[in-house]
Amino acid sequence: MGVSIAPGGGAGRKWIFVATILLGSFLLFMVQPMIARLALPKVGGAPNVWNSAMLVFQTLLLGGYGYAHVLQRWPVGRQRIVHTVLLALAALTLPLALAQIPPAAPGWEVLWVPLLFLLSVGPVFLLVSAQAPLMQSWYVAGARDEDPYWLYAASNIGSFAGLFAYPLVMEPLLGLRDQSLVWTAGYVALVLLVALCGLLAGGRGGDAAAHRAEPTSPPVPARRFWLWVALAAVPSGLMLSTTNFLTTDIFAVPMIWVLPLGLYLLSFVIAFAAQRGLARIMVMAAPLVLMLGGAWAVWNTTGLGIASIVVASALLFFVATALHTRLHDERPAPDRLTVFYLAMSVGGALGGSLVALIAPVVFNWVWEHPLLILASAALIPLGSDRGLSRVSLLAVMLLIMVAAYGSSLAMSAGMAWIAILVMAPAIAGGLVISGRRGWFVAALAVILFFAGASRILVQAYTADVSRSYFGVYRIADTGDRARILMHGTTLHGVQNLAPGQELTPTTYYTRTSGVGRVLAHAETLVGSKARIGVVGLGTGTLACYARPGQQWTFFEIDRVVAEFSEKGRFTFLERCTPEAAVVLGDARQKLEEMPGRSFDILAVDAFSSDSIPLHLLTEEALRLYAEKVGPQGIVLVHVSNRYFDLPPVVGDMARAASLTGRVLTDRPGKVRHATPSYWIALSRDAAQIERLPAVTGTKDWAPLEETGKAPWTDDRASILSALRWRALLPH
Repeated sequence: MGVSIAPGGGAGRKWIFVATILLGSFLLFMVQPMIARLALPKVGGAPNVWNSAMLVFQTLLLGGYGYAHVLQRWPVGRQRIVHTVLLALAALTLPLALAQIPPAAPGWEVLWVPLLFLLSVGPVFLLVSAQAPLMQSWYVAGARDEDPYWLYAASNIGSFAGLFAYPLVMEPLLGLRDQSLVWTAGYVALVLLVALCGLLAGGRGGDAAAHRAEPTSPPVPARRFWLWVALAAVPSGLMLSTTNFLTTDIFAVPMIWVLPLGLYLLSFVIAFAAQRGLARIMVMAAPLVLMLGGAWAVWNTTGLGIASIVVASALLFFVATALHTRLHDERPAPDRLTVFYLAMSVGGALGGSLVALIAPVVFNWVWEHPLLILASAALIPLGSDRGLSRVSLLAVMLLIMVAAYGSSLAMSAGMAWIAILVMAPAIAGGLVISGRRGWFVAALAVILFFAGASRILVQAYTADVSRSYFGVYRIADTGDRARILMHGTTLHGVQNLAPGQELTPTTYYTRTSGVGRVLAHAETLVGSKARIGVVGLGTGTLACYARPGQQWTFFEIDRVVAEFSEKGRFTFLERCTPEAAVVLGDARQKLEEMPGRSFDILAVDAFSSDSIPLHLLTEEALRLYAEKVGPQGIVLVHVSNRYFDLPPVVGDMARAASLTGRVLTDRPGKVRHATPSYWIALSRDAAQIERLPAVTGTKDWAPLEETGKAPWTDDRASILSALRWRALLPH
């Protein structure tokens, strides 16, 4: 079934407005990943960084829609002059560049990151965001017999195109400066199109440009305004909570944020299209998808990563489309459209604030996700009441409870298809009572609770779970006398608890790993008074390689992680290097503040889960590391990753930075708590690298291969070029 966004009829005038709205939205959603990429060296690549960026963009969108609403108080002719002049003044802030502000104090990233984005892109983003409601208003001024809301579907097509054009076209082909210049050229074209739309605004309205058209429809009641806000807030929050949920409880697929945001934008295209067929079908399916997707969100779905991404994405897509369809159906007359879009932007900002600002402080798990699923049930369009008696309703609720609990047991046992079959009666029961909203919400709450939320609740508030701006951490003691640290779905470290084995190196840091072999022979390689730096503290496992006379420094961006060692949850640091300095903050920034030759060995192990903090893996970053260890020093880079083939990429950068390197692949087999790892050793002194096999006792140090492509730099790097596409497929 096709989706036509525009009604029939119209001429060249219509398509000038369409082009203006498409270009403006395209630029808006291209600038978002671009400014995030510019900020990467300062803020890193944690999922919440993107959520903070989205919160700023939603807040600026609110400002832009509010500005468009206020502008309606004037005649179109005056609006045209004011808006065009302000667009021209905002152009003085171009080309785009990052605002120069002092670095964030540890623990204040939740406020500092939004401030950085706001100061860097605020003026142009606010004015460009106003063009969607403003152009629709000008379109109505010259064609009062037409419904302008289909133009909002066109706006979101432009947004969708801009979102995907950046990682697929702009980032691989252009450096950041060239990207900014291209965006600036697009902005100039937008200003010209906006001016042309202003001239056309009164084309069929006679005196529309000279006089303000007073609204003739009834004023919007407060209750209706806040319904619009709620209908916009829930899908906005659900889009961000889906991103958090996928990266926290499923797996950290690279650039996963693109998928929820893209589906969110597509939901607007379907909901606001002129043809209503597809929107109606998705509305009818939404209750079923909501219940199945809600259950899946709280089931123990470890090992079902791809399936979980599909189900979570379907939940977001169907629910957002259903809520946005109701929003479309509740739209006001065209003369009240700016207040409608103002309410939508208020809702978008509220939903973003809940997930990006409030949830990380209030919740220790991604509880915002199931709460927003419940809120969706309270708002999506539902069918008619089937007239069930209270006894029948209670019987259905009992059936739902039993089926949901049974499905949880099946899923925990690894029987996914059995779990779905057992859940089927619960979903059928929910559909039977969906005609009564209160009962439907209660049914979904029962499904969520008995399918797994109760289990998560017990774990979250009886186990050692912490949440910070950088993610959700869980500490647990295993049955084989070990303590593990999980960051989302990624093992972050293990400490043996058996007597006499507490200081045994584990996971990626065993004595046969690249880092273990180099640190164990540090005295031979760089001298007995070695100064050793470690980027990324984790559980502090590497501290167990410390020897008397050495000086150790750890860099850690997350205060919560540092507290795990400070409070004795992991004792490597306390028992092996009690005098070690722990520097809080972004490691690259902290290293830049230090003098050259501050270390003899520098181990870079700051990759949280399988995401890449790109600013720590560029040519400029390698040059910085080499400067800090001096001519004969050694830089060790941890490149174990499920989704990226990083050794050849590091080889390209090493060549550009005049460094010699070798890589050691360690496959420890069935050694207790040992994990396969890839470590690269780099040095300006080729002889230092060449003697690693003899000194460290293994011939497995292999020459560092290269891709032959341009190295990743701060200005230009595309992670898609290193992606192992097969790794994304189910195994």
